[in-house]
Amino acid sequence: MITSKNEQAYLDLLQYVINNGTEKGDRTGTGTISHFGAQLRFDLADGFPLLTTKKVHFKSIVYELLWFLTGSTHVEYLQQHNVRIWNEWATAAQTARFNRAEGDLGPIYGHQWRNYGASKNADGSYASDGVDQITDVIHQIKTNPNSRRLIVSGWNPCEAEQVALPPCHTLFQFFVAENKLSCQLYQRSADLFLGVPFNIASYALLTQMVAQVCNLEVGEFIWTGGDCHIYQNHREQVDLQLTRSLYALPTLTLNPNIKDIFAFEYEDISVDGYESHPAIKAPVAV
Repeated sequence: MITSKNEQAYLDLLQYVINNGTEKGDRTGTGTISHFGAQLRFDLADGFPLLTTKKVHFKSIVYELLWFLTGSTHVEYLQQHNVRIWNEWATAAQTARFNRAEGDLGPIYGHQWRNYGASKNADGSYASDGVDQITDVIHQIKTNPNSRRLIVSGWNPCEAEQVALPPCHTLFQFFVAENKLSCQLYQRSADLFLGVPFNIASYALLTQMVAQVCNLEVGEFIWTGGDCHIYQNHREQVDLQLTRSLYALPTLTLNPNIKDIFAFEYEDISVDGYESHPAIKAPVAV
């Protein structure tokens, strides 16, 4: 198990998988080098975990998280803000596999977070009779912070085959101690070079947003990965990233007046002091 409190732990995991991983085939046909089971810990009081060894597009992270929180599963919201990270799965060819219109991704994260287990209407749309897990978990944090059931599940086995990309970050759990909120994520499938930097920053952001609306300080964000892999066509990019030195982590600033998790807008969220090496481009395996 690989653990630490800063970006170096992520780089160590990349190097560990390169050195010790197993070459495997995968759904996309690209091929990976994979390792099963790893953990990274980030003390959120030490800085916001936005990688500095390559530039990570914070705007996309914020808009994607706000989109999840709306419960929407159509990419229109993202496209309105010029965020393209879901476009490959929203093409007409991809959505037609499930008899959905172009742009309609089906029961992915937003649906599972806000309307889990909902029944379907006659026209195939979802009724509003599912479980709003986000509202429920915030209520529990506020009223029963010692609960060991502060869990949100993105994995619904009844619907996992109804989408082109079923949730990779499948379950997260909150923990309250000494007036601090921590969060642990379990990610079943972890694209270490492209996806995981986004996932770490996204859930660190969510943790701080939830802490604010629950009048708590921030503790740790803990990332736990299942199938941790580097795609074969990302090897050169990983080698480049591993040559780069670290900068200090930035700090996250939230509008302190927001006390409702669903009231946050893009303008309420910013990072300060973000210094990084240039972005490293790599193809997405679809």
